[in-house]
Amino acid sequence: MFRQTPRQIPECATLTIEREGLIRPMARKLKTYQTSLGFFDLAIAAPSMKAALEAWGADSNLFHQGAAKESHDPDIIAASMAKPGVVLRRPVGSDRTFSEHAELPTNLGGGGSTKAARKSKGPKAKKPSSRAVDEAAERKAALAYEREQKRRDVERAREEAARQKERERRQQAVDKAQAALDKAEQNHAKRSAAIQAEVEALEKRSQTEEARWDKEKERLQAALRRARG
Repeated sequence: MFRQTPRQIPECATLTIEREGLIRPMARKLKTYQTSLGFFDLAIAAPSMKAALEAWGADSNLFHQGAAKESHDPDIIAASMAKPGVVLRRPVGSDRTFSEHAELPTNLGGGGSTKAARKSKGPKAKKPSSRAVDEAAERKAALAYEREQKRRDVERAREEAARQKERERRQQAVDKAQAALDKAEQNHAKRSAAIQAEVEALEKRSQTEEARWDKEKERLQAALRRARG
């Protein structure tokens, strides 16, 4: 007899095998994308440009328009990878650190003083040209993005369910009001028909009475003429 060795399922680019033997899709590698909208520069760690555009709420392809790009700045990458899937902000045109809640720019409408302030700061310290991000950190960021995406999907579904419930409530109110109006119109039509029938009956009685009176009047006038000789 021979012993059959168990088949091993090779790991591929899109699947991972966990210790329990479960095969799960591998989280997609994230990249950092950057753009400017309104008063803020925006950055996000996302698996694709499309995902970044959806998270920004853009209604056009900012990448094709040259208004968005993949960022290679190590500080921006580090900040976005720390909160994958979350839109980070900083005042537009500034070099501040990206964060989830950024203050509005303080230099609106005053370009000259801002330039002078920037010059007074002196030369900036050079940033390191690159920062090594190991595979474990990338995997962790990708999984965190998926969790954030699921949370966002759940929140959207909850909001849509609330909107659907509100639409149904309004429709029920509309249906109830319409039913009340229809019933009132039916009652009005019945009463109007009854009144019209009464009017027609009275008109007929009136005509009968006029005919009777004409005959009686003619008879009485004839009697009066005879009495006068």
